[in-house]
Amino acid sequence: MLHRLALVAVLAALPAQAETPDIAEIVAKAGCPKCDLARASLRAIEIAGADFSGADLVEADLKGAVLEDAVFTGARMQRVEMERAQLARADFSNARLRDSDLEKAGLAEAIFENADLRDADLANADLQGARLANADLRGAYLRRVNAGDADFFKALLDGTDLERAVIINANFIEARLQGADLDRANAQGASFREADLRRARLSSTSLVGADLRGADLEDALMRRTNLSGADLRGARGLEPQQLALACGDAETRLPQGLQIRLCGSDDRE
Repeated sequence: MLHRLALVAVLAALPAQAETPDIAEIVAKAGCPKCDLARASLRAIEIAGADFSGADLVEADLKGAVLEDAVFTGARMQRVEMERAQLARADFSNARLRDSDLEKAGLAEAIFENADLRDADLANADLQGARLANADLRGAYLRRVNAGDADFFKALLDGTDLERAVIINANFIEARLQGADLDRANAQGASFREADLRRARLSSTSLVGADLRGADLEDALMRRTNLSGADLRGARGLEPQQLALACGDAETRLPQGLQIRLCGSDDRE
């Protein structure tokens, strides 16, 4: 009897667990910071400037949600469903988005600084102008993503699939892209200065006008890579046999002692 009374006393002392707010309440309050919304159904919810900072959204369903300018800083969002969600300018700084589904999501100018996006699906997403400095994108799926002018400064992209991605003028300075797949990507004008591109796949990649100064290109596959106007001065690990598969023009700048053939009509697709 004494043990039962003691257990009742302990349970009574525990804080009451808050109920998950319903959609109407979340909309009325323009969000739900620090709320427990794990596995919540929030499909197609529409809130401008919503605040979900610090919330638990693990395995929540936000497919098709319209949450432009929303704040998700520090939120737990592993395995969240956000396919086709409209999230322009949303702030995901320090959020945990591992294995999340952001396929075809609108993420223009969104902020993912220091976010965990390992193994996330961002295929065909709009990441134009997005900020992903120091983000962890290892093993993420970014095939056909549009990330023109995006900032990947010091981001981790080992093994990331960027096939056919549009990353024109994007910033990959000091980023790590070991074994990343950039086949057929359009990286015109992008900066890979001091980036780690060891074993990266750059087949049929357009690096026209790209900055690769000081980049590590050891064992990078460069079959039909277009380096016209690119600057590779100080690039490391670059071998003549790699450049023999690529092409450039009179404006291509190479480490001393290396040469490249001129691009011809057969190199255009």
